[in-house]
Amino acid sequence: MKCYLCTHDTHRVRKGSARDNSSLKILECTNCGLVALDSAAHIGTSHYENSGMHGQALPSMAQWLRDTAQDDQRRFDMLKPAIVNRKVLDFGCGAGGFALKAQTLASSVAGVELEERVHDHWGDALTLHRSLEAAGGGYDLVTAFHVIEHLADPRVMLKNLAACMASDGRLVVEVPSSEDALLTLYANDAFQKFTYWSQHLYLFNADTLRVLANQAGLKVIAVEQFQRYPLSNHLHWLSRNQPGGHQQWGFLDTPALNAAYAASLAAVGKCDTVIAHLEKA
Repeated sequence: MKCYLCTHDTHRVRKGSARDNSSLKILECTNCGLVALDSAAHIGTSHYENSGMHGQALPSMAQWLRDTAQDDQRRFDMLKPAIVNRKVLDFGCGAGGFALKAQTLASSVAGVELEERVHDHWGDALTLHRSLEAAGGGYDLVTAFHVIEHLADPRVMLKNLAACMASDGRLVVEVPSSEDALLTLYANDAFQKFTYWSQHLYLFNADTLRVLANQAGLKVIAVEQFQRYPLSNHLHWLSRNQPGGHQQWGFLDTPALNAAYAASLAAVGKCDTVIAHLEKA
């Protein structure tokens, strides 16, 4: 299988496997470092729409919003200056928590989401579209949080998102990192069999996300490391080989300790999340 980014045809097989499909190997390009699933047949042109993510048994909307509340608030706080009195589009808006918060400051907010129950839940409370084409253009801020790693052709999607932006607009893309410390620094076997998923077709790091953005004709303003999960979560994985440490061992998570740990991981490029700020070239 040729690399999606650089078309190189050599790779190494990473330890671990997709948690919901153990037959899928995880491949890392030996040239550019892009991580991808090994099955070309698995990555179809309409994979996202037909992946099974939509319409399967999922948490209630109330639970979904609770699960995403911390990330919704963090993203809202991060982007406040870019939201005030601006036209905002949240692509792949999920439960809609970030879009709802953005409405308090923006001149207008729209979301794009395939999950039908999100549309049913919000009704007229949020402006939601089922396709990017229906959302129109002229947006000052476009966001895509943990979306493009699901797409068969993320380069084309970045181009399409850029086409929705105003001439001086900003695109913010957040993805899980292929260099997550639990994968590459600590090499935790249990985590390597847990975090990979058949719906994550690609995993990017700071370098490969920059390459993707450049190939899409976008100007990279910044690519930053961010650590979503605290030290307690990592210690729990390393000690118990199980998730949920931040819930069970939360007494460890003081703001100062977590900030210091996150800064240490960021310094060596091993955070669990990468965030790119992009503009039209």
